[in-house]
Amino acid sequence: MFNFFKKDKSLSIKSPITGEIVEITKVPDEVFAQKMVGDGVAINPTDGVIVSPCNGKVVQLFPTRHALGIESDDGVEILIHIGLDTVELKGEGFESFVEVGDRVKTGDKLLEVDFDLVEKKGKPIVSPVIITNPDFVEGISKNSGKVIAGEDEILKVELK
Repeated sequence: MFNFFKKDKSLSIKSPITGEIVEITKVPDEVFAQKMVGDGVAINPTDGVIVSPCNGKVVQLFPTRHALGIESDDGVEILIHIGLDTVELKGEGFESFVEVGDRVKTGDKLLEVDFDLVEKKGKPIVSPVIITNPDFVEGISKNSGKVIAGEDEILKVELK
């Protein structure tokens, strides 16, 4: 017997960056490693194209373009922070293809980053992907290994 009223209360978060998943507690930044902003994973990037991890809306884009927030259609808030201490680059090496308020679909191009420049400037390129509204979330399952932007799941979020 089918229960037509039962709704799938989970959200698949795809990788916004091609690279390799890093456990969030291993990120060399206490704010992220201690989950002060929220829980998630980080990506050690091998490509500079940043895509949307889900269907939703751009709700935050820092003027320096080093970080942006997406709210999924389910209400999950996702912070994509490109590299560490990259706010200090004042936008150098970052190009945005979206603005706050834009609707995006999984895999839509959000940003391009010159990670070679970021590294030359002495900034770590490991990039946290964090769920910032944990009160909305029942649990998070994390994947590991190599991922392709817009294709491979990095997080499965169980919604309350």
